[in-house]
Amino acid sequence: MTDNNQTDTTPTTPPAPAEAPAPASAVQPSALEEQLASAKKEAAANYDRYTRAVADLENFRKRTIREKDELRQFAATGVMEDVIPILDNLGHALVATRQQTDVKAVADGVGLVLEQFKTTLARHGLKEVNPAGQKFDPNFHECISHQPSADVAEENVMQVVRPGYTLNGRLLRPASVIVSSGSAKETTT
Repeated sequence: MTDNNQTDTTPTTPPAPAEAPAPASAVQPSALEEQLASAKKEAAANYDRYTRAVADLENFRKRTIREKDELRQFAATGVMEDVIPILDNLGHALVATRQQTDVKAVADGVGLVLEQFKTTLARHGLKEVNPAGQKFDPNFHECISHQPSADVAEENVMQVVRPGYTLNGRLLRPASVIVSSGSAKETTT
């Protein structure tokens, strides 16, 4: 028989408490603070680089606009330097017209100035489009009239009213021309 009322009197020692993991903030407070400080420092450096890049881009944009304006203002400098002697010669021709009674000499002088002007413009890429006798090309010619002609083939340029011009291959002004409509056709009544 057992006695249920018996109490065990053997002293028991409480189990040794297991070492519970300490909170992360307690274990490495300085390591997290260092990481946070490092991240803040890196973010500040990145923001500084970003603001510098934005400022550099804005300065580049302003400089590009300024350089384009200067280029536009002074692009014709070379042409103008070449045109100045022509202006001088036209001035001389004007003085000569007031002093000369020989019109042929003045006309010859003005013709020379015109050739000088054409040569100067040609050096800078301007080319005259003078299609007399050529087949009509709507890309370079502007037909202002059709006229019958027994001498000029149909759809060929009979007469150039106003020459056209190209600048480095690009059409500035088409030549105004009169185009042949072929031989005159007789109408029977």
